[in-house]
Amino acid sequence: MNIHEKYINRCIELAKNGRGATYPNPLVGSVIVLHDSIIGEGWHQKAGEPHAEVNAIQSVVDKSQLKNATIYVSLEPCSHYGKTPPCSNLIVNSGIKHVVIGTIDTNSKVSGKGITYLKSKGCKVEVGVKETECKFLNKRFFTFHEKKRPYVILKWAETLDGFIDKLRDKHAENMPNWISNQYSQQLVHKMRTEEQAILIGTTTALNDNPKLTARKWYGKNPTRVVLDRNLRIPITSHLYDGTVKTIVLTAQKPTLKTLQNVYFENIDFSKNVPLQICDVLYQYNLQSVIVEGGKKLLQSFIDENIWDEAFVFIGKTKFVEGLISPSIKKAPSKTEKISDDTLNIYYNK
Repeated sequence: MNIHEKYINRCIELAKNGRGATYPNPLVGSVIVLHDSIIGEGWHQKAGEPHAEVNAIQSVVDKSQLKNATIYVSLEPCSHYGKTPPCSNLIVNSGIKHVVIGTIDTNSKVSGKGITYLKSKGCKVEVGVKETECKFLNKRFFTFHEKKRPYVILKWAETLDGFIDKLRDKHAENMPNWISNQYSQQLVHKMRTEEQAILIGTTTALNDNPKLTARKWYGKNPTRVVLDRNLRIPITSHLYDGTVKTIVLTAQKPTLKTLQNVYFENIDFSKNVPLQICDVLYQYNLQSVIVEGGKKLLQSFIDENIWDEAFVFIGKTKFVEGLISPSIKKAPSKTEKISDDTLNIYYNK
């Protein structure tokens, strides 16, 4: 590992501190180095607040050192005025002459403009250090801007004998049949704080009456998205409690009175439903979604090949009979143990 890779790695680690808090902005970390020693560092902490480069420059005690220092940043510095001034301008005005960048920002507002500006002002600019890792760090951001859809994460739990749920008695109480352990459940709630939306179908809403909130981890709740073709979900369900922004995708014209924090969108259920879901979420500026629905919904995303990652939790229980789990016809990219649960993670490359 050379010196540039060493400090870009540090940028990546810093950037991860902003997970779940920077939307719609990317995760970015920055380090300022003089004579192979870090004299300043920072990361983008929240949308609307200073970017990573600003925090790094501000953290340097002796600003006179900047003219001889190198600034490392995991993503190309911005060159446009948004909620904050351009970082490329700040770098130039601070006197820094050497800039090392992990990867170009493909957002059309930036996309090479920051690099061009830095070079035009006499900065030495190096690009592409740990580029694969830097792109993976912002997989949601890049997918949103390049594919015009959110980053799609599939998630379900299944039993040792391959069932996602028990056979339901129509008279049974509406509540989940838990398969994974408490640690896996906590991890799922952590995931919810890091993604912008969470999606289920009508059957899951009717059977489980879920809240779809992050109650077991500190952070923001994702926007709730539910498919309800014929508006069968009762108004008394948790999804209509108004505590979290909720989008209902339906084929019907809503007859309900105005509901707080609930938005209805029409889609055509005779066509590609996963693609239409992604189109709606893109219009709502949602960069990522966890699909947590039942087998039909999950399998539809798999069959249409509209997914990026899948997290499959395998519990130690058996149902003997029930609803067979979705199927991904490839081997897991990696497998982890969460106490007595097995977690298979798939990447759709």
